[in-house]
Amino acid sequence: MIRMSKTIYEALNRASSFLGENNREKEVARYLLQFVLGKNYSQLIMAMYEEISTEDFNTFWSYVEEHTTGRPFQYIIGQETFYDREFLVNESVLIPRPETEELIEEVKKRASVIFRDGDPLHIADIGTGSGAIAVTIQKEIPHSLVTATDISEKALEVASHNARRLEATINFKHGDLLQPIMDEKWDIVLSNPPYIGHDEAPSLSDTVIDFEPHLALFAEEDGLQLYRKMAVNLPSLMKIPSLIGFEIGYEQGEAVANMLQKAFPNGKVEIVKDINGKNRFVFCTNAE
Repeated sequence: MIRMSKTIYEALNRASSFLGENNREKEVARYLLQFVLGKNYSQLIMAMYEEISTEDFNTFWSYVEEHTTGRPFQYIIGQETFYDREFLVNESVLIPRPETEELIEEVKKRASVIFRDGDPLHIADIGTGSGAIAVTIQKEIPHSLVTATDISEKALEVASHNARRLEATINFKHGDLLQPIMDEKWDIVLSNPPYIGHDEAPSLSDTVIDFEPHLALFAEEDGLQLYRKMAVNLPSLMKIPSLIGFEIGYEQGEAVANMLQKAFPNGKVEIVKDINGKNRFVFCTNAE
């Protein structure tokens, strides 16, 4: 059995070294310790030389050991922060990524220009997973009427739970891509669909390939299949004006942009880079 650490500092230092020795990110130790102690970063720093209880240390170390197997720490603690809100996650949903927060920012920026302030916007989030996009957009644009779809019933259970916890009013629908929303017209349609080609699987880290749901990771046609399917059906679903926003793999920008430009010949299609300078989003604004 691992020897008990006396202080929070000692526990963190030992855990960071242990993770590094096992080829895991040392920073994860801090996230796990903050969760166990119920402290934010500043509070943890202030408490570094306080004693850590045996119970807290044992819980913390069990999490650290579990992470060395490759299991993402977000699944270990059952949550991830997205847009300053805590979302519950489990192996039924992808872990929300920081890049997707930028999708929210880009949508808010464009919506403020395209639509009149205060108009009730009908927004659809396709393949909602944990509900991170749907819940966040509803909270950030309070007058929006948001519908979220997913092919996975287990994912919808997680998303529904997050909506209740975060007091967001979302209409959840089970089904494949756009199929559940074909009977309505939309101001904004957003999607961060599976976009990894199956041949890319060997390049993924074990924390992703061994633990995150493959249904939410992979798509046919080198990862482009689901964008193609949506592009075919979106013209009949969009109001005028309207906005479409896709998150993409960084090498898929031109292909996805071409699909949307073909579907909306008069639309304004943009490829937008993320904070790391990689192509990450494609937007299509339809004004006529």
